[in-house]
Amino acid sequence: MALPPRFTLLQVVPELETGGAEQTTLDVANAVIAAGGTALVATRGGRMASKLTAEGGRLVPMPVQSKNPLVMLGNASRLVDLIRREKVDLVHVRSRAPAFSALWAAQATRTPLVATYHGVYNARSGLKRWYNAVMTRGDFVIANSDYTRRHVIAEHHVDPDRLVSIPRGVDLKRFDPHAIPPSRVEAQRRAWNIDAADHRVKFLLAGRLTRWKGQALLIDAAARLRQRGETNFLVLLAGDDQGRHDYRAELERKISADGLSDNVRIVGHCDDMPAAYLIADYAVAPSLEPEAFGRTAVEPQVMGRPVLAAAHGGALETVVHGETGWLVAPGDADAWADALETAVALPAHKRMSLGEAGRERARKLFSVDAMCAATLDVYARVLEARR
Repeated sequence: MALPPRFTLLQVVPELETGGAEQTTLDVANAVIAAGGTALVATRGGRMASKLTAEGGRLVPMPVQSKNPLVMLGNASRLVDLIRREKVDLVHVRSRAPAFSALWAAQATRTPLVATYHGVYNARSGLKRWYNAVMTRGDFVIANSDYTRRHVIAEHHVDPDRLVSIPRGVDLKRFDPHAIPPSRVEAQRRAWNIDAADHRVKFLLAGRLTRWKGQALLIDAAARLRQRGETNFLVLLAGDDQGRHDYRAELERKISADGLSDNVRIVGHCDDMPAAYLIADYAVAPSLEPEAFGRTAVEPQVMGRPVLAAAHGGALETVVHGETGWLVAPGDADAWADALETAVALPAHKRMSLGEAGRERARKLFSVDAMCAATLDVYARVLEARR
């Protein structure tokens, strides 16, 4: 099913700083442009905004990240004006706070609305459940994994025919180990102050510094590993603290107190993740809470790197235990120490076999082209249903 000629899409996302929802926004914008359409993104902005505009998308600055009811009402009015002025065919919203403004604007202009459930939002009260359910009140819902889809159906009693699972996609051209020149790997190595002669087994945890991502757990596991006499490893924690300065300071104190300054490093935000994965021998995803999908468990597999992931949530769909990496008991520092120890001891040829198996599977199941094609098909179906 094809999109109409001169199709105009408006995506609404709080910001374009960093993360899976933000990257997916750019990927879908590019697909719409490639299909001959126009891609608008209403957002506060962020470091990825320049990439959107450089690739032909149009950024519409708007404080859609705000949860202030008055600002949200103002956003609804601004979105109505934008939809009418640009003759928007469909609105796609990717977060709860802006979903209220987007839903009101879509209803006022009789414009179809699709929402992507990018996370499994907890609800400990009826009010919070009502707030979360705004993501299900449009024409159609996209879940970013089967795990998320099951949650949405159980939590909000959504008609399964109005909900589809479309896993996040990885750009197979960008994440191609054969397309990354050694100079980029060396530049990233220098940025992280890693000597080319450092042949220790390297583990990379890519993700913003926030407690539920499991950085502190991984440090505890590394400390246990050292206590067992194993020192042939280096853990790299790549990601911004995004204002969580106290948590970053806590991690730094733990590293120092546990005598891990030579074995664990906080290396900050990384703009060249393909090169970063080639520095690493393994990727790790020790999230304390279930990941709705977990892009950082898929990207390294596309790069041929085995993954150690917490055994819950989307990781159960993206990592095959013993074939493309390991699934590890969530929140269990001893289990993580065991997994790190196993990984350090694994011969290089077996590690490479795991990596190749993961690469083959991930390329088949999680390409950005497949994700975008499925998303554009949803748009076409929603438009057809409205007709």
